[in-house]
This record gives sequence, C-alpha cells and structure tokens, in this order.
Amino acid sequence: MNAYDYQIPPKIARISQVLAEKRSSYRAKLQLNDVQEPINSAPEEVQVIIQKVLEVEKDKLYQKNPRYINDDILKIIKETIQ
Repeated sequence: MNAYDYQIPPKIARISQVLAEKRSSYRAKLQLNDVQEPINSAPEEVQVIIQKVLEVEKDKLYQKNPRYINDDILKIIKETIQ
C-alpha cells in the first residue's frame, strides 16, 4: 500500500460522483499527431501565421516582461493576409 492509497468512505465517494461535472481525461493516450492535427489540416496561410507567431513568442521568452507581442502578432496576420 502506497502513502496515497487509502479507502474512500462510500458516502464521500457517492457525493463526489454526484458533484463531479465529468471525469478527467488526463489518462487518455494522446499521440503528438492527435494534438497537431488541427494545425496540420489548416490552410497554408494559417500554418504560416502559426509558425511566425511561435517564432516571435520564442524570441520573447528570454524577456522578463515581453512587450508589444500583440502588435507583432497583428503585424504577422496583416502581412500574411495581404
């Protein structure tokens, strides 16, 4: 028996079942392809926007308070659309 293994009283178990909205799906086996599928199936323009935004965010990671990221993202979108 591990330190975190303990018997839950039936009344408490029933209450938590009633009050819980839905069960967590964190145990679901997700593949990386499942997560990236919406990006991979997006139109080419959207993929370009996503790639450039990720690059801008990566460049600003070192900053303590990244500034003007929204302006950079808006610029990327405008340039890609035109």
